[in-house]
Amino acid sequence: MKLPPLSTLRFFDIAAKAGSFVKAAQELNVTHSAISRQIRLLEEHLGVELFERRNRAVFLTPEGQLLLQTTRGMFEQLSAAVEQIKTNSTPDVVSLSCEPTIAMKWLIPRLTDFYQRYPHITVHLVAAGGAIDFAKTHVDLALRRNDFSWGGQIHAMKVCSEQMGAVSLRSGSSMALPLLTSASRPDAWRTWQQKCGIDLTGCKYVAYEHFYLCIQAALAGQGTALASFLMVIDEIQSGQLQSSDGFIPDGSAYYLLSPKPLDSHHAAAIFANWLIEQINISIDYINNR
Repeated sequence: MKLPPLSTLRFFDIAAKAGSFVKAAQELNVTHSAISRQIRLLEEHLGVELFERRNRAVFLTPEGQLLLQTTRGMFEQLSAAVEQIKTNSTPDVVSLSCEPTIAMKWLIPRLTDFYQRYPHITVHLVAAGGAIDFAKTHVDLALRRNDFSWGGQIHAMKVCSEQMGAVSLRSGSSMALPLLTSASRPDAWRTWQQKCGIDLTGCKYVAYEHFYLCIQAALAGQGTALASFLMVIDEIQSGQLQSSDGFIPDGSAYYLLSPKPLDSHHAAAIFANWLIEQINISIDYINNR
């Protein structure tokens, strides 16, 4: 026997589950007469009535109940198959919100390694810092320092402790140079002084808007920048900048934030594990050089 048109089966399935032609029409955004016409075409094709029509109510006949048992599973399986096809055909994308200087100086140079390992995953990088609203930004992850409260609704995983160091072109003490300070962390030099015990009284300060401007100024020989180890590790490794006093923890830490715990099989979890691995490599270099 030739199968009836798929559209008639779909209309029947919705109407049978809803128990009403009116509700089925609303769900499918069609008219009541369109539902009735499709059901009638199906009944004519099968040669049986599928609904008992009593005034404005409809009830499944035994034949209709039998058909519903099949269409319910059929359309559920079809929907699942379509969703799987769509998922498999779309490359995995991970969106990360990250402080601009760390993104520029540390993360981007290392993304080549990530893409070589996971060519099917694309990283969408958003340069931002501070408080994060996952509902508005639609990012998967945010790398943040814990200098603000993110509340209990956000899942947080500690990545590493922050370590700050004074860097300049000089190989010896660089405190005689102007001290380059970033507006994003105005108390950084004061905290560093308290932690390492070096007296900065009488030092000249030059302010820049962002850390990457301070680092560029230090590379140009204009002074000593105070920076996170993540921001200058490549310049330290290459010998472009010196840090004679080393890097010390400042009491803060970096966390990976997400709107919910990560599924180990999803791209965001794969990226998070890679990120932590790379940060640990940087920590080992800074602490053991």
